[in-house]
Amino acid sequence: MIDFKLYLITDRKLFADSGLMFAAVEEALKAGVRAVQLREKDLPTRELLYMAYKMRGLTAKYSAGFFINDRVDIALCVDADGVHLGQNSIPAYAVRKAVNASRITHHASRFLIGVSTHNSEEAVIAEMEGADFVTFGPIYHTPSKLKYGEPVGLESLKKVKEKISIPIFGIGGIKSDNAKEVIDAGAYGAAVISGILIEADTASAAEKYLKILGT
Repeated sequence: MIDFKLYLITDRKLFADSGLMFAAVEEALKAGVRAVQLREKDLPTRELLYMAYKMRGLTAKYSAGFFINDRVDIALCVDADGVHLGQNSIPAYAVRKAVNASRITHHASRFLIGVSTHNSEEAVIAEMEGADFVTFGPIYHTPSKLKYGEPVGLESLKKVKEKISIPIFGIGGIKSDNAKEVIDAGAYGAAVISGILIEADTASAAEKYLKILGT
């Protein structure tokens, strides 16, 4: 069950050091954010594992869900609540098999799998392969998603909503002044990076999104 509508995604490169990132995430958690994805793809495994343990401790303190981008092994190591897969990651059904085969039996019953999608076909396949939810975008122009091409827009979001039954989180350029139209177009929630993390008052920024998303 997806019990959050605001999905906070990290980017340590927005900060002078990782300590500032953790401080910003904690402020967001204090404000009511209930799900965080650690998305630091370029980190060596040991550094990523260290950061994952630290973030797991922080999210647990506030009873928030914790997801690791791509790395199922690290997610299992730190007792994360799930993993978020890209289009080049192993498919959701293989992740589910690996989790079920692990000896950490409590993982299997609650381990959630999210998948990043950028068109209807990818979203449909993600659901068929066992994803619990998808992110879909970029909805708007955003520097962090330039490599995925032009924004897909709200009309594409509406069409995807008609084709899949699992929750869709809009992603890409979603700010507090356009989040409502993303929800009105059919998104279950919103995935946000800079809209919260680069704000001077992280807590207030998070609260704005939470109010708009109805959480």
